[in-house]
Amino acid sequence: MAQFSIHFYSNTLKRNTSFKMVIPNDRRSDSFPPTPQQLAIHKEMKTLFILHGYTGDAENWVPEWLCEKYNFAIVIPNGENSFWLDQEATGHQFATFVGVELVDYVRRTFNLAKTPEDTFVMGFSMGGFGALHTAFQFPDVFGKTAALSSALIHHEVAQMKPEGGLDGKGGNDVANYAYYREVFGEPSKLLESDSNPEYLVKKILAGTLKTVSGAPAKMPEIFMACGTEDFLLEPNRAFHRFLEEQGVKHTYLESKGIHDMNFWQEYAIKFAPMMFGE
Repeated sequence: MAQFSIHFYSNTLKRNTSFKMVIPNDRRSDSFPPTPQQLAIHKEMKTLFILHGYTGDAENWVPEWLCEKYNFAIVIPNGENSFWLDQEATGHQFATFVGVELVDYVRRTFNLAKTPEDTFVMGFSMGGFGALHTAFQFPDVFGKTAALSSALIHHEVAQMKPEGGLDGKGGNDVANYAYYREVFGEPSKLLESDSNPEYLVKKILAGTLKTVSGAPAKMPEIFMACGTEDFLLEPNRAFHRFLEEQGVKHTYLESKGIHDMNFWQEYAIKFAPMMFGE
């Protein structure tokens, strides 16, 4: 299992940044007999972009044996606490960084992630929101998205005011109003903006989303899961109902679990054959 830590200058973020990468191209000759997927060397290796959660960083939490079994590389960028959105401030365009610049870098440098059929995005918590939003904003780049315990808090943020909350400065017990305004834009305008994944879904369905390549937008395949003891369960159920109401085909699963790595690894393992299997 080849592992890389790559530092490069991002023109989108206006600074040096880094990402980690895992490529299963070094299988041991003395290991157990390879799987059919491993033997299919004539097939293009797929690529999974992994988006971390709030306060997280670029660490791999997907079991590496999955990469070998299903023949896919992993790319793990750093997104700070950005919700993986494009923000107003210079150098805070994290959606464009992932959906345009980072994908292009991986294509040019590693000859991977060349088509939507080969390029997927997965995330948990804040990264689950980011995985959905990124796939909807760049549907000509990402063919599939998996979102685990997603922080789908856009309706909550849309109701926020500058005052109130635990510290009297608005927001909630995670961050204040100023943070949410910086990340999502003006809260009162959020639901009718591209920072709202529901708004992007409607644009794809209406045929009004402008893609990077200029090609018509196609809805990515969607996989979602949330634990029944997770504090984000209701927002995930609400987004599931929204997709049903819009007639968007998707996979949504619930099972016992809280907001932790055990649940996310469980569903990375469950979703891998659905996303990468033949």
